[in-house]
Amino acid sequence: MVAAASRKTISKHHARQDMRNSGIRWDKKMSNNCAAALLVYTMAQIFFVLSFIETKGMSIAPYFGLILLVAVIIPFCRKFEKRWSDMSSAGLSEQSLAAKFRSDQVILWSLAIGLPIVYIALIKAVATVL
Repeated sequence: MVAAASRKTISKHHARQDMRNSGIRWDKKMSNNCAAALLVYTMAQIFFVLSFIETKGMSIAPYFGLILLVAVIIPFCRKFEKRWSDMSSAGLSEQSLAAKFRSDQVILWSLAIGLPIVYIALIKAVATVL
């Protein structure tokens, strides 16, 4: 009786390990994407936006805008990570998760690359008006 119960426990444990090993860890993949997107976003802020601001000789206001952009993007990435942490245990099919992952990945990278460009365009627009 005890041996049968322990065999069931061991087989359940192995089944969970096999599922973890064979399945894709979507939450880890999104976490890695968020980390990489934050890195690219920060590098774009440092190299593109700051170099543009310094050469134009504008006031300190664009620097506060940079701080605001960084403050906004970090909670947004954290929200993505939490969403995928919850979604990975939701029991969705691999195909469904792959489609949702790709969609979120496109949004994340569009924001990481697009926000600095939009911010530079905004600064240019304000500079031409002033």
